[in-house]
Amino acid sequence: MHSIENIAISVEDLTTKNEVERFKVYTLNQIDQIPQLAQLESQTVWAMKVVASVLPFRVNDYVIKHLINWENIPNDPIYQLTFPQKDMLDKASYDLIASLLLENSNRSSFDAAVKEVRARLNPHPAGQLERNIPSLSGVPVTGVQHKYRETVLFFPSAGQVCHSYCTFCFRWAQFTGDQSLKIAAKENAQLLEYLRANPQVTDVLITGGDPLVMKTSNLRAYLEPLLTPEFEHIHTIRIGTKALSFWPQRFVTDSDAGELLDLFRRISKSGKHLALMAHYNHWKELEPAIAREAIQRVRQTGAQIRSQGPLLAHINDSADVWARLWQTQIQLGIAPYYMFIERDTGARRYFEVPLVRSWEIYRDAVKQVSGVGRTARGPSMSADPGKVEICGVAEIRGEKVFVLRFIQARNPDWVQRPFFAKFDPNATWFDQLKPAFGEAAFFFEENLS
Repeated sequence: MHSIENIAISVEDLTTKNEVERFKVYTLNQIDQIPQLAQLESQTVWAMKVVASVLPFRVNDYVIKHLINWENIPNDPIYQLTFPQKDMLDKASYDLIASLLLENSNRSSFDAAVKEVRARLNPHPAGQLERNIPSLSGVPVTGVQHKYRETVLFFPSAGQVCHSYCTFCFRWAQFTGDQSLKIAAKENAQLLEYLRANPQVTDVLITGGDPLVMKTSNLRAYLEPLLTPEFEHIHTIRIGTKALSFWPQRFVTDSDAGELLDLFRRISKSGKHLALMAHYNHWKELEPAIAREAIQRVRQTGAQIRSQGPLLAHINDSADVWARLWQTQIQLGIAPYYMFIERDTGARRYFEVPLVRSWEIYRDAVKQVSGVGRTARGPSMSADPGKVEICGVAEIRGEKVFVLRFIQARNPDWVQRPFFAKFDPNATWFDQLKPAFGEAAFFFEENLS
């Protein structure tokens, strides 16, 4: 076990003039202003610029100064998590964009090439645009996804950015500026109307981007209506966020940090369950004192923090890393929730890990933690039909198979039903698997509509 000391940090220690940090962010246009990149080879920085022309890049000073070990480049996991690497694009795509940059081609030609490359990266996997957006009286509900019966996702337009971008992000298309790829709503009127018409919905997940980039006043406008009696069927409000890792100042030293925590208290006291769905990828994100203070402050409001993140080559493809992450989270009062498989989008080929290896890592990590740490479900693939969990590898009737089940599904009747796929040591995603035992299709495929 890894001991955690000095979790309780005094406010004074964190709010002296030497400790208070102002948010400063760098995008592709400011990448040459990052002092730490001066120590890298010029070709490395050039490759960053090429990749960042396709996959969105954004990083802030806190991440650069406190989470990355610049003596361990390129192997530092948070560096890999936030800075583009050449192999995140396939060679043909990389060469195309690099050549156009070198030629200083006209803007329209360059933009067309970038759009072509992005289209090949499966910008909206698992039916996000085609199948998850509901309608009300025949009109699509803007900024809403409804894939699972009990849970509705809402994308407030002011929250469709993050304090820093993850290089693996499955929602990278939200940040490209292409409005045809973006899911967002400026107002919540349609959301509220949709919730009134769907009393079976018990959970609302505010997501992005990161909703906690918004000022508290904006966030309050979206959330307060859900506390009124007409929405008593909404039992849980979730907020998907990376702020606890990428900008913990949001809960400690930001000008409206107190207002944010007060909002959390109000939601908790209203009888709703408030859960921060915190994205963590490595235990290093939990080391800074201010990150631990932020966790403590959130928990004191009555909100629960649940952690989730994908298994990623170059970052956390190690059972020991996951075990230490979960152990640390448990000690800090965070409930491990999901280990995901990297989705089939964006830079997936750089981060993907064979499914069998993912299961081995999960199993070896779980063996190292106590029962309270085994709440982390996975490894799970958020595929078109639902969240598919790899339960293990077995030999049945002489055939080696993956044992699978749905943790969540478009059709609730599919949940927890075991099914089997032919063992494939090279498969990295669900659509690469074939039914076992000579079956023509998986049991759910006929009714997947």
